[in-house]
Amino acid sequence: MVLDIEYAIKLQELDDLILKLERKIEALPKHIAEIEEALLSKQRRLESDQLALSANQKDRRKLEAVIQTFEEKISKLKNQMLEAKTNEQYRAFQHEISYGETGIRKSEDKILDLMAESESLEANVSKARLALDEEKVQVEGEKQAAREQHAVNEKQLNGLLADRERIVAGMTPKVYANYERARKKYHGVALAQGIAGRCSVCNITMRPQYFQDLKKGERLLKCESCGRLLYYKPPANPED
Repeated sequence: MVLDIEYAIKLQELDDLILKLERKIEALPKHIAEIEEALLSKQRRLESDQLALSANQKDRRKLEAVIQTFEEKISKLKNQMLEAKTNEQYRAFQHEISYGETGIRKSEDKILDLMAESESLEANVSKARLALDEEKVQVEGEKQAAREQHAVNEKQLNGLLADRERIVAGMTPKVYANYERARKKYHGVALAQGIAGRCSVCNITMRPQYFQDLKKGERLLKCESCGRLLYYKPPANPED
């Protein structure tokens, strides 16, 4: 039974390590998904800026086409104006020409505004592209490091599981069954240390005789409060 107590303590230490490693291994896909989402976010930002810049350039081309249409029309109107036979016809041509010139000025003003906006958009695209390239390098580095650490964790986990099997093989089946029952019930914490007459987990005081029985170390006892398996570890300093 003394050996069972030692095995149970070692088993709890192993299970704690195994649980930590399993959580790290389970967290890897989430970690990779998070850094890939950050990369995708920068990709979307770049695409948004590129679309805005493309729309800006498209609007400028439309306005340039409008200006060209006005200029062609004005040129024809000026030629026609030379053939005007009455003052009314002459003034009508002038009015049409004036309307076209106003349209050209408005279009040119809009083009200037779009050009100013374009400078900002081009700067954003350049900045976003640079940030994306840097993020890609960083993400690939993080993913590679994560994969390498994942391989290390899995190898270590396999070693711990093998150690666990060896310890379980040496334990009394009933003791192991009690240990497993407590471990599953209390989310991995099957053992508690008896310290100064209290359970180290629930901190409830034991009956004096119960604590004395625990100190004998002859068998694993259950905490009468929380139900975990209790063990006693003598202090290194006898005076304690």
